[in-house]
Amino acid sequence: MADKVNENSSELELQVEAQVRALVQALEERRAALLDFVRADRDVRVRALREQVTQCTAKLQQTTGLIQFCIEALKETDPPAFLQVGSMLITRVSNADLTWYKDVATQARISPHADLTLDDQSARRAIQHLNFIQMKPAKDGEERRPAAPGAPTIIPEECSAENNSVTVAWQPPPTSSVQGYVLEMDDGSGGDFRDVYCGKETICTVDGLHFNSMYNARVKAFNSSGEGDYSELIGLQTAEVAWFTFDPNLSPGLQFSADHCALSCPGYEHRVALGSVGFSRGVHYWEFSVDRYDSDTDPSFGVARMDVAKDQMLGKDDKGWAMYIDRQRSWFLHGDAHAQRCEGGIQTGATVGVLLDLDRHQLSFYVNEEPQGPIAFHDLYGVFYPAVSVNRGVSVTLHTALDPPADADDT
Repeated sequence: MADKVNENSSELELQVEAQVRALVQALEERRAALLDFVRADRDVRVRALREQVTQCTAKLQQTTGLIQFCIEALKETDPPAFLQVGSMLITRVSNADLTWYKDVATQARISPHADLTLDDQSARRAIQHLNFIQMKPAKDGEERRPAAPGAPTIIPEECSAENNSVTVAWQPPPTSSVQGYVLEMDDGSGGDFRDVYCGKETICTVDGLHFNSMYNARVKAFNSSGEGDYSELIGLQTAEVAWFTFDPNLSPGLQFSADHCALSCPGYEHRVALGSVGFSRGVHYWEFSVDRYDSDTDPSFGVARMDVAKDQMLGKDDKGWAMYIDRQRSWFLHGDAHAQRCEGGIQTGATVGVLLDLDRHQLSFYVNEEPQGPIAFHDLYGVFYPAVSVNRGVSVTLHTALDPPADADDT
């Protein structure tokens, strides 16, 4: 048995080494992408500054010309001639003065500082959890002075953004008469702030946000006398692409793997499985790999509302938009109406990709990384969950956090 233990340990060491190498490679690739983003941000700022300098130079030339014209007018020795143009000159100079302060003398529109802060907390947590033992809870961040007397203090080290959720943590103000806190966030597009939490806790997680959006958050304390000052603002960027799994609580009658990424159905009737996140904005792409396909059945892939009928094929009701496919061909299905028959089917080992483009409000499909027919559905508005329906004889595995296909824009 000692030999068996040593053999298993050696295999585990090789697996850990390979996984860590893959993580290091992924980190290097992400580092290169982040550096490219910083350089692109620099180029945008420099270009904007050059445009602003050009505008200011043109404005200065116009003003200089006006001043020279006024000087020549003042040299006019004929009083009637001066009176004829005097009022027009006064009006023109006044207008130039107003537009000068409006267009030029205001604060610079482009900050010389890059408003970028690398959010590595989620990655650090993930690295910590690579250990084989249960990690201890993270320690509190160092104390920070509040932005104003009576204002809570945001703890950046405890704030994070994962997928389309953000977590905000703060410290109480020095005063002890606080009865609760109000957390406010904007809409992710620089809009108005709104209340998202009111209570006594000093940490809050907000779910169901938009992907690839920057959310600003602030906190204020209150008691029976009124409300205190706001804390400093903190910006939290949600993920560009979504990582998600199937949600077993939303998908009865199906069998899931331990990581909730693979599923199968023991019965002959179709059952619908939904993803754990919903999308309302952005471009999202995920794939299903067909692990088993040994019967003449039609698995259906696509998106659905939360209240889709889960005891029939996806697309049979008006809450699902799908493509069902067999070994030879596929159809698009919504509201029990199918259309756009496309040649080409699936078998064991095939992949089915789903591209949900909510910027253009459309849905399209891929089979083995090739487009399966034209764009399937248009005018999609609202919240959509990744979905699939299978029955006996089919097993699939979900793959997420993928970039859209290279030809997605052309399609």
